[in-house]
Amino acid sequence: MDLTNFSQSSYFIITLIFLIICKAHIDDLFLAGVCTGTSAATFTVINKCSHTVWPGILSNADSARLDSTGFELPPGGSRSFQSPPNWSGRFWGRTGCTFDPATGQGSCASGDCGSKQVECNGAGASPPATLAEFTIRLGGLDFYDVSLVDGYNLPVLVDASRGSGACLSTGCVTDLNQQCPPELRVGNGEACRSACEAFGRPEYCCSGEYGSPGACKPTVYSEMFKAACPKSYSYAYDDPTSTFTCSGADYTITFCPSSTSQKSARDTSPTSTSSTTSGSDSATEGSSTTGTGDFPFGYNSSWLPNFVTGDSSRVFSSSALQATLTLISINLLVYFSLIFC
Repeated sequence: MDLTNFSQSSYFIITLIFLIICKAHIDDLFLAGVCTGTSAATFTVINKCSHTVWPGILSNADSARLDSTGFELPPGGSRSFQSPPNWSGRFWGRTGCTFDPATGQGSCASGDCGSKQVECNGAGASPPATLAEFTIRLGGLDFYDVSLVDGYNLPVLVDASRGSGACLSTGCVTDLNQQCPPELRVGNGEACRSACEAFGRPEYCCSGEYGSPGACKPTVYSEMFKAACPKSYSYAYDDPTSTFTCSGADYTITFCPSSTSQKSARDTSPTSTSSTTSGSDSATEGSSTTGTGDFPFGYNSSWLPNFVTGDSSRVFSSSALQATLTLISINLLVYFSLIFC
């Protein structure tokens, strides 16, 4: 097939395909707030436990509520929430919950929020409970941590994706219920209390004369928590090693994370994290950029003008032409996906 005779139709086909795909892509980015800057993080809550978990969500006083304040999440289930541009609050898991099908009334063995309903309706977790805490700032730096200050009831991992900065994983993936000292154990081992809750003494609660970073030091109990979960808050002033930052990220909160994820949460050594800003619809897309303004994948565009204007003297077979058009469309799509955001 003479490529010259095909120039006008090929140009039209390429343009049409490109516009259709890019319109859908841009619409997705607009809805997700990636390009518009009108929304902040997406939180995805995943249950990898072998039992049902009832996550609770508490927004701080200066933040709007998310779409739910509490819900049921069966094994293998997940649910996502879009946060407002500036939001702070916490997530935790409730276990051993029973709710009356007729009245909706009930309670939980650990992490209960006292609302007597699946929704927590603005109430926080009753200790002990593992907390995933966030402060989200659109266009600024997010802060997040996993806290054992109020005790422990479930292994939790927080992963940041699509953000820029350090964006390290954090959490407590060890089953502390199996290691909990008898004086901190709750019931049959469904949770492990903090020393503050168990004994109420100022040196454990960082209160009174111990109410400052200089006065409140680690205790034998907080050090036990820290040894098992080195990236988590073990007591109130554990900030230097337990607060993590990222910018423009989405966050995944996983209960009972897999062994693959556990490795990243157990690693206490600083890791090199690429600082990338993603403009695609998944964590893997947009992770590679040329940084030069050239087409990705080593694409040589020097012959493209001749091709689309019909000036090329090359002759292609029909199958070769189709393959060429497909390659061009893919490269154009990737290129504009990278530059739009």
